[in-house]
Order: sequence, then structure tokens, then C-alpha cells
Amino acid sequence: MKIASIICLLIFNQTVLASGVYQTPDAFLKEAFSNEVPAPKSIWLNKDTKLVLEHILQHKVTFIRARYWKQQNKSAWILEEIGKEKPITIGVVINNNTIQQLKVLAFRESRGWEVKHEFFTRQFNNLSLTDDLYLNGTVDGVSGATLSVRALKKIARIALYLQQEVNNESTPK
Repeated sequence: MKIASIICLLIFNQTVLASGVYQTPDAFLKEAFSNEVPAPKSIWLNKDTKLVLEHILQHKVTFIRARYWKQQNKSAWILEEIGKEKPITIGVVINNNTIQQLKVLAFRESRGWEVKHEFFTRQFNNLSLTDDLYLNGTVDGVSGATLSVRALKKIARIALYLQQEVNNESTPK
């Protein structure tokens, strides 16, 4: 009976440790912009942009605009994507159309939490978007975290694509 109780406690502890808020969005933005956080801006999704995002996500887009913070060539995006069943909140810092940092801010699943670690997220540093909307480098997976890895890769692609769209909006025609 004691052994069964210990096993249940260990399993429950692992699940509790998996989900949580690792950094608040405010703290992420302060870190990204050295405490000089610019005012938030929004990009409204048009029909074409939604189609591209749905292609990347492989499901319907559930939002009509995305908020971002921009200062010179650096922008920060806080986006969410479902891992297996629950959303993962991800912060992405882009500098000159290249990922400078990707960070898991909140993780709500019971599995796949390994993607929160810096040893995994640093693989996104210096990646950009190819013409066919894929990352220009590889991101190694984590055994047992396939859906979480996919979610982070999708968000990285979306942040880079939305940054391109912001750049296109601000380019004089």
C-alpha cells in the first residue's frame, strides 16, 4: 500500500510540475526591451493572412488580430497554440526578421513540458522564414513532447510571418 501511495504521489508531482506560468508577459516584454517596453500595436488579419496562418497552423484561426510590441527593428509577439489539448503561451522576440529569442511563458499540459527549457528553445535563435514559410533551420524534437514541439515551431513561423506583414504594411507604396 505504501509503495502504491508513493508511486501515485510521484506521478501526481510530475503532472503538477509540468504545467505552470514560467514568466509573465509583462516580465517577458521588460526583458526583451531592457525595461523600455513600447506601446502595443495590433495587426488585423485579412482574408489572405488568415489563409496563410491556417496553412501554418493546420487548423482554423481563432483570432482576428495579433498584438505585438515594436521598437526599431526589434519586435515581440506573445502568441498561443494548443499542444495536445491546452494552450501553450509563447513569447517570440524578432530582430531584423530573425528570431532572437523564443520562450515558453505558460504551459498547461501534463506532458511535453520539456520544451520550456533553454536547451530546447535556443534552437530557434537566429532562425528566419524561408520563401515557402518554413523555418530556415532544423529544430530537434524532444522524445515525448512531439505536439509541444510542433506548437512552438508553428508559433515561430507565425511570428516571423506576421513580422513580414507588419514590415509590408509600413513600407511606402
